[in-house]
Amino acid sequence: MLERLTSTCEGEDCDRALDDEHLMLAMETESGTRRAYECDCGAVTITVVREQ
Repeated sequence: MLERLTSTCEGEDCDRALDDEHLMLAMETESGTRRAYECDCGAVTITVVREQ
């Protein structure tokens, strides 16, 4: 399947890469890890990673 995914901003006309410098919040639940990234453009992107 997909071996490596990267987080990118989903703000309008953006697409900047989001890394640990942009990570504002991480929360682990039974369903996986949720991360909130704030881009320099001001948009917030949420990712969910499931551990198998």
